[in-house]
Amino acid sequence: MSDILVSFCVIAYNEEKYLPNLFNDIVSQDYDHKLIEVVLVDSLSTDSTKKLMEKFKEEYGNEFYDIKIGDNLGKKQSSGWNTAIPLSTGDVVIRVDAHSKVTPDFVKNNVICMNSGENICGGPRPNLIEDSTPWKETLLMAESSMFGSSIASYRRDGERTYVNSMFHAAYRREVFENVGGFNENLGRTEDNELHYRMRQAGYKFCFDPSIRSYQYTRSSLGKMLKQKYGNGYWIGLTLGVCPGCISVFHFVPFAFVMAILFTSILAGFGIWQLSALMWSAYLLLAIMMGVVAVKGQKKCLQQLLLPFMFFMLHISYGVGTLVGLLKMPFKRNSLKKCDAIEELKVKLKAKA
Repeated sequence: MSDILVSFCVIAYNEEKYLPNLFNDIVSQDYDHKLIEVVLVDSLSTDSTKKLMEKFKEEYGNEFYDIKIGDNLGKKQSSGWNTAIPLSTGDVVIRVDAHSKVTPDFVKNNVICMNSGENICGGPRPNLIEDSTPWKETLLMAESSMFGSSIASYRRDGERTYVNSMFHAAYRREVFENVGGFNENLGRTEDNELHYRMRQAGYKFCFDPSIRSYQYTRSSLGKMLKQKYGNGYWIGLTLGVCPGCISVFHFVPFAFVMAILFTSILAGFGIWQLSALMWSAYLLLAIMMGVVAVKGQKKCLQQLLLPFMFFMLHISYGVGTLVGLLKMPFKRNSLKKCDAIEELKVKLKAKA
């Protein structure tokens, strides 16, 4: 394995609860620490996030190639990454969410994949919970279910292959030099838009099952529903900015919401058969997927709520998409233009 300097980048906002565990994961990496540069960016946190970063630098600054701390004045994830990437000096840039966990061989396996000739790589990123309770286990089942959340390949294991996008990804530095940075006008879909530009530039996303990381599930149903609404909202808005970076699968919850509205109107005129058929099919499918979700799991009463939870997640996402689509014609022009995309190219090429 050739020596590659890796920049391990983390953006955080009020993550005092999760950062210590992530820092332990970084320290536990079995890749040469002198070839790991840690770049930490605080998004103007109001808790002890920044102090934890400074403490980590003080304790481990001599163990790693370098530990850098930056400030994300824009507070968004996209502006945070546009801050972190120019701070980095590694040949490979790895993006990891602060609300996450990585395995000890995470960096090493990314480097091995890069050494096989790839420019962008990553692996499965299943969900997990921090504290195991019957209710949180049920939330995890809803989030992990293909029916409740997503068919995205990065959520599940699989064979080595090429995909359209990934979550915790590693990029050769040249990728950002050629494609630029994140569109800071977008929220939740900044990855979709950036990865679309990367694919258009000819780059491939290598999915390697040996590269493993985890994302902590939201700790309450309310937070999960808020997250789904926001995801759907930005899908609707992004359709007017970058249609090519949105999949048809993103609009399934929206189609479900529209079907509810359409069949309800028909039922109001006495044509109830279509509505009855739709709800019967949905209830049957929700129950079936609930059974699949609990298969092999320790059983508890809360699991009986899974079909209802699926419904709430679908409605939240679908309504969010509907609202985003309604606002999209008025926002699309302001969302498209982002100087930060080209500015990142200039910064990186100036440092090259």
